Amino acid sequence: MLIVGGGYLGMYTARELEKKLGVGEARITIVDPNAYMTYQPFLPETAAGSISPRNVVVPLRKVLKRTKVLNGRVIRIDHANRTVDFEPNEGRTRQIGYDLIVMAAGAISRTLPIPGLAEWGIGIKTVQEAAYLRNHVLEQLSIADSTDDPALRRKALNFVFVGGGFAGAEAVAELEDLARDATRMYSSIGIDDLHFYLIEAADTILPEVGPDVGQKSLNQLRRRNIDVRLSTLLESAVNQHIKLSDGTEFDAGTLVWTAGVKPSPVVQASDLPLGPKGHLDTSEYLTINGADGAFAGGDNAQVPDLNKPGSFYPPNAQNAVRQAPILAGNVIATLRGKPLRAYRHKNLGAVAGLGLQKGAAQLFGKIKLTGRLAWWAHRSYHLYAVPTFNRKLRVLADWALGFLLRRDFAALPEMSEPHQPFEEASRPQVHNGQLLRRAS
Repeated sequence: MLIVGGGYLGMYTARELEKKLGVGEARITIVDPNAYMTYQPFLPETAAGSISPRNVVVPLRKVLKRTKVLNGRVIRIDHANRTVDFEPNEGRTRQIGYDLIVMAAGAISRTLPIPGLAEWGIGIKTVQEAAYLRNHVLEQLSIADSTDDPALRRKALNFVFVGGGFAGAEAVAELEDLARDATRMYSSIGIDDLHFYLIEAADTILPEVGPDVGQKSLNQLRRRNIDVRLSTLLESAVNQHIKLSDGTEFDAGTLVWTAGVKPSPVVQASDLPLGPKGHLDTSEYLTINGADGAFAGGDNAQVPDLNKPGSFYPPNAQNAVRQAPILAGNVIATLRGKPLRAYRHKNLGAVAGLGLQKGAAQLFGKIKLTGRLAWWAHRSYHLYAVPTFNRKLRVLADWALGFLLRRDFAALPEMSEPHQPFEEASRPQVHNGQLLRRAS
């Protein structure tokens, strides 16, 4: 069988299959561009430097002992003939056959045709983006401290985040915390010089935690002088010049885009049935409607919510992790000719970290928390949820060091362009118009 995607759903499903399938009963192959699964709820803390980037990823080959891991992309699915076109990270595209397929391809950032967004926007869905953001924000502070150009300084100290859901609210809060602490190192930069903006098209932020906690979180961010603009759109970002729908214009050296996600492009490059919003049309049994031998869940699927007829489960990590054992069980049931089990899940709540000692949470639909208690709930839940004891211990060690030592402000922006020093060293050297010979 073939599993497309090594995120929450793909990795957990493969692990469940390994536990429950007999030796030789099935061969499992998983395809993902990365050799690891990323625990995405920790990415804002990674961007803030509270957790090391390597501690939010779980190596697939370490966790999956009986699964063949192929690093690359499935670029086309021909389910009628049970084949996919596989493009490895290096090498030629080849065709792979399968008997059963599990679609766990996840989602990518949903962008809009806003001028300048593709050139200057940064997402926060991958560990590379999170690590880059930390270095970038600290680099902007260094630019502001080193220049004597007032316009360049203002631009460097303007930070714009678009999208007021979990990713946007957590990212702006964590990075504002980082920048605020970092101002201690710069004699020319004070806290009041920082300008953080959170732009949201709706009239509220953090809808996942409910209106009451969302409003308290909004007030919490505004008390920190984060400029939250509700019912506002980003209209342009050409040459890093920000134009908002409320008429505001300014230059900003940082633009972070978190305004929604859409299913992986491979979903469209298939003959599998889709729903009205481009997700895989999935039944309550996590089978793809009208496609024999095909299963799906997570961000690339619309799974009907049996507790709320006519609606679908939200595409979040909580559902993906809980769908995995049901999906794996139904795959095994299909192989053995047994009845399938429906996926039914009651939302346990939502937790968000909004910087050190700050957070928002709604638990079991009744308990509403903000501030330090919510922050503890956020960290406790995600420490429990992050896979493998190894990663739990490493994350806990990062947090413990954060309590004992001051935050680390070392920035390594050159990591995003590792070839640049070598390219500069390789350029011909010219002195007074004369080409110099290199020493041998």
